[in-house]
Amino acid sequence: MGTPVREMTDAVRDEAETYRNGEDRPLGGYAVLMSVYLTIVSVLGGVAARRGRAMPRPDTGDLVVTALASHKISRIVSKAAVTSPVRAPFTRYEEPGGPAEVMEQPRTSSRVRHAVGELLACPFCLDLWVVTALVFGRVHAPNLTRLVAGSFAALTGADFLHLAYAKAQQIAEG
Repeated sequence: MGTPVREMTDAVRDEAETYRNGEDRPLGGYAVLMSVYLTIVSVLGGVAARRGRAMPRPDTGDLVVTALASHKISRIVSKAAVTSPVRAPFTRYEEPGGPAEVMEQPRTSSRVRHAVGELLACPFCLDLWVVTALVFGRVHAPNLTRLVAGSFAALTGADFLHLAYAKAQQIAEG
């Protein structure tokens, strides 16, 4: 019979293997990323509280701008060809994606590298981190954050106009 710590470690390992169901799921890497995220949120929240910073009360316009900015920032970080050097240590190029985008797969040489690769290659996964950064930006540097968020929201609108124009051009050309 092993020590209680050993038994608990084995039980956690067994549960993780059962969950994976034969697939390569980096649960330990996810736990590291969740810990990093929660630490960042705790530190930023604690600093805001110590400095007496008021929590923002977003109105509908703030929510729309944050959503549009988050969409664009997460797409740029996770899919843009020009940001691939940021992702390269954690992902592997697969093929071209949408306009000016690439498709990548996470590297699997370690659980943490795999989890970070999934985070960096997935705009949906990155949205939580981006929205959190924008929210705490509103707490700690509201004017700069509004400028950045507004700029990326406008860029999102411009992208959709480019796509609509290209579609209209295709329709006109038959």
